[in-house]
Amino acid sequence: MTESPILSARGLAKSFGGVQALHGIDFEVGVGEIRCLAGENGSGKSTFVKIISGVNTADHGTITIAGEEMTSMNPREASAAGIQVIYQDLSLFGHLSVAENIAINRMMHDGSRFVNRTTMREIAQQQLTRVGVDLPLDAPVSSLSVANKQIVAICRALSMDARILFMDEPTTALTGREVQRLLSIIIDLKDRGLSTVFISHKLDEVFEVADSITIFRDGAKVGDFAASDLDELSLSRHMTGRDVTYNRYVREQTDDAPILEVAGLSRKGNYENVDFSIRPGDIVGLTGLLGSGRTELALSLFGLNKPDSGTIAMRGKQVDVSAPWVAMKHGIALLPEDRLSQGLFPAQSVAVNASATMLDRIVNKIGMLSRPLEKALADTIVRELQVNNRDTSTPVIHLSGGNQQKVAIGKWIKRNPSIFILDSPTVGIDIGSKSEIYEQIHRLAESGMGVLFISDEPEEIVANCNRVVVMHAGAVDARFTEDDVAAAGFKEQLIHAISAPRHGGDVVIADATAIDAESQSKGLNNDA
Repeated sequence: MTESPILSARGLAKSFGGVQALHGIDFEVGVGEIRCLAGENGSGKSTFVKIISGVNTADHGTITIAGEEMTSMNPREASAAGIQVIYQDLSLFGHLSVAENIAINRMMHDGSRFVNRTTMREIAQQQLTRVGVDLPLDAPVSSLSVANKQIVAICRALSMDARILFMDEPTTALTGREVQRLLSIIIDLKDRGLSTVFISHKLDEVFEVADSITIFRDGAKVGDFAASDLDELSLSRHMTGRDVTYNRYVREQTDDAPILEVAGLSRKGNYENVDFSIRPGDIVGLTGLLGSGRTELALSLFGLNKPDSGTIAMRGKQVDVSAPWVAMKHGIALLPEDRLSQGLFPAQSVAVNASATMLDRIVNKIGMLSRPLEKALADTIVRELQVNNRDTSTPVIHLSGGNQQKVAIGKWIKRNPSIFILDSPTVGIDIGSKSEIYEQIHRLAESGMGVLFISDEPEEIVANCNRVVVMHAGAVDARFTEDDVAAAGFKEQLIHAISAPRHGGDVVIADATAIDAESQSKGLNNDA
């Protein structure tokens, strides 16, 4: 760099309860630089960002911003110095308008005692113009798509005169087109002098925007690299300390009698006339843009959204999956889209979560829950799925995303379901854990289980599925056989099928994550 960095950290160290989270980290970002911060879950990235943004205080080390050494910072002081962080949950006020969300921090920072609506709208419009996006200023943020909520969060940061913008997994819930729009905005802001620290597990996006890459592993810095000096394989190796490869799944089962058959399944506002089947050993990919109806279909198969018409059959016998306990009785398991709010009890221990689906099997002779049996079951799951934290008394919220997902998967494996529905099983998970989860899914299918694999990432559909169904606007828009999936050029064919559907459906999809009042009363966690 020819000029002084806008942000420089030297020797940052931090420990929690005797566990060293960061080991003497050196880090810097230049003016107008996009630097990727890469590392597996638990590598120290989050701790580092919290120190830079004033949430945590380092035990040792210094932070310099624009040439000024900051002896200690709280979040307000970090913000005043130009540090802005956009977390994965965005931290927006859903009931407030676009203008209010964008301008609220700016107006509070300026000491405004009263809200001047004209000024508020001017601030919001100025920042939206800056990023080249037009949004209705008076619309409640809750009504926006995830992509537009991301834009609001960026504009809020810019309104605070951000000089360094930290973005934590900003593309997790975005479609391909939305990702491209966001990356274009980040590059445009770079050209205007804004520095960005980009944190993502999606390596293709890293290489698309990053000028440089800093890699953390086990709380220490592996090194700083020009993005042009790395490729996905070498970056993965530096992040994990080993070669990470994804082996494509090939079905070897000979039994072609379906375990699950879905015929003409419809639910008003969600999906219409859906047909597919899953055989032993199948990993059937279910994909499509957000809002295609894929998650709503999964919820219906698990008894959370009752279909209006159509049939579900297990091993040739029609079943009425009216509730999750009925689905479980028939051998259907669901790993939901949001592991923390729907698939786990975050404040409870690994042991409680790992045994949540097995309560009928860990009671003693007088019908009381047996803690020794609970712990033994949890120990088995932790060992077999290679959960890094072996202490099953640890609250699951303290595990990395990859280890949380292993617990969520493991609690179902022990029930040995016939059909395992996996909705976005690797979202927000690092490449090392992702590879291990893929291998586990392959082993389950090879043992004769049928898997419905829901994802909007073409790469993981190609690597893990032997048949594929594409949905659009609530209807099945394309199907791919085993021969199609094995053919050269299938990835490009799949991407085209997802992004350019053959025909539009007339089903109006509700919020992709919404569960109707009937389902909400049943509760995913209560039936976990």
